[in-house]
Amino acid sequence: MVKLELSAKELQLSASRFLRFALPLQVAAVCYRRRGSFVEFLLVNTNGGNKWTFPKGAPEPSMSHSQAAEREAWEEAGVRGHIEPRHFHLYIHSKGVFWKTPGVREFVVKAFLMEIERTEESHEPMRNPTWFSPEEARNILAKGREVKYAREMQAVVDRALEHLGAAKAVAAK
Repeated sequence: MVKLELSAKELQLSASRFLRFALPLQVAAVCYRRRGSFVEFLLVNTNGGNKWTFPKGAPEPSMSHSQAAEREAWEEAGVRGHIEPRHFHLYIHSKGVFWKTPGVREFVVKAFLMEIERTEESHEPMRNPTWFSPEEARNILAKGREVKYAREMQAVVDRALEHLGAAKAVAAK
């Protein structure tokens, strides 16, 4: 039997090599509300204003990831509600365009479901928070995106609906 032991220095070098290739992390609040048996999703305009997305941003060291996502929902969309403490989905998101520096950057996004209880004025009015049916959300999230990123965004809606359906089934028991 071969025993494999790594020194602390070897572990640190391995970790730094891995992290060099890891994608940066963002957190997103997938905001929803129920309208009878229907669900609507709240989307916001991107910074450039030409696409729609979920409220999202970088995690804060002083907050859990769900708390950081909740803060993004408040800042970008002016909404309050109940956010689940655990993410329900991971997806890849891109920012930028290849012809402008720094080019296209990819992020891993942890998505947290947040049921909205209260809406107020957004801290970032140019975000134009707007409610959409699931089908409208799937279509508008795909608009203006490369196919692979459009599919990633559409999958968030699909997974959210699956999760909410499962949660509803458990609550009915």
